[in-house]
Amino acid sequence: MAMLRKLFLDLLLRTNGDAEQAMRWMEQLGRRHRLFDEKLTLEEFRQQMLGDRVLAEDRHGMVRLAPTGERLLRTSSLDAIFGGLPGGQAGDHRTTATGTGNERLPETRAWEFGDALNLLDGAGTLTEALRRTGPDELSIEESDLRVYDTEQLASCATVLMVDVSHSMILYGEDRITPAKQVALALAELITTRYPKDDLHVVLFGDEAWEVPLDELPYIGVGPFHTNTRAGLQLARQILRRKKQGNRQIFMLTDGKPSALTEEGGRIYKNSFGLDERVVNKTLDEAAACRRQGVAITTFMLTSDPTLVEFVERFTRTNKGRAYFSAPDRLQPFVLVDYVRNRRRRVR
Repeated sequence: MAMLRKLFLDLLLRTNGDAEQAMRWMEQLGRRHRLFDEKLTLEEFRQQMLGDRVLAEDRHGMVRLAPTGERLLRTSSLDAIFGGLPGGQAGDHRTTATGTGNERLPETRAWEFGDALNLLDGAGTLTEALRRTGPDELSIEESDLRVYDTEQLASCATVLMVDVSHSMILYGEDRITPAKQVALALAELITTRYPKDDLHVVLFGDEAWEVPLDELPYIGVGPFHTNTRAGLQLARQILRRKKQGNRQIFMLTDGKPSALTEEGGRIYKNSFGLDERVVNKTLDEAAACRRQGVAITTFMLTSDPTLVEFVERFTRTNKGRAYFSAPDRLQPFVLVDYVRNRRRRVR
């Protein structure tokens, strides 16, 4: 059952959350690979998914993803991605500085007005008092008080830009599924482990638009060009409203910019890509993000030399980061970088 559930969740990702289509694929795979028998039939599996509230059934008997199923997709994506990370330090929010926080450190310091009394170091306080008065006339004054230092906690606002242009499924290569898995994992990571952080998801094709987190399982590609500039503009607008000092953009893409929104709303397109008119406007937006203090981390799902050259120009302009990887190696890079970013102060 655990194996079948894992397979079904993977099919749900590939069908953009279409539970009926995923169930039909389960039936085809079941016949081909003898996944079901008299001990466990496909119908029994379907009823199990309904009973676990992974799926819900409408009045016509059609199944769809239930809220529990949407959450299960996020948690399974998080588990799949963190399962490949080394060291077991996933989700560590520590910074290199001390300050206001919940994690008590072994180091102590002199008490200051406003420090919480539950951080008082009794032994350290007595030691200071004894050093000042000696054992015969022991008394405690304000200058003797010692408190434990705490670890400073950082918060971050992140926009995850996902390319939904046609090239994400071009030539039979499925790049949108791992990109979507990353988005689901980040959503689960931030909402459950970093509740004070913000995550926004922006899709970009001919245009750019924001989608709520609960729609992530259902996103898919369209017959779009790649309007990277529009995505960056929307991401920058979102981050401008945020109070967090740490602001960043993750951009998952496999294509060169091939579209541009001009004044008046008309979209200029060049299917061949790397049109200097489009490229220069995109680089201008990368520079605007840099001036706003927004770092961009680009994850390219291809190794095409011309695209690598563009991304290197883009990264130099923003002073950001870039990774070039195959789709099956994408996930660890994203979350390793996200967690590492928690250890740095962005000025």
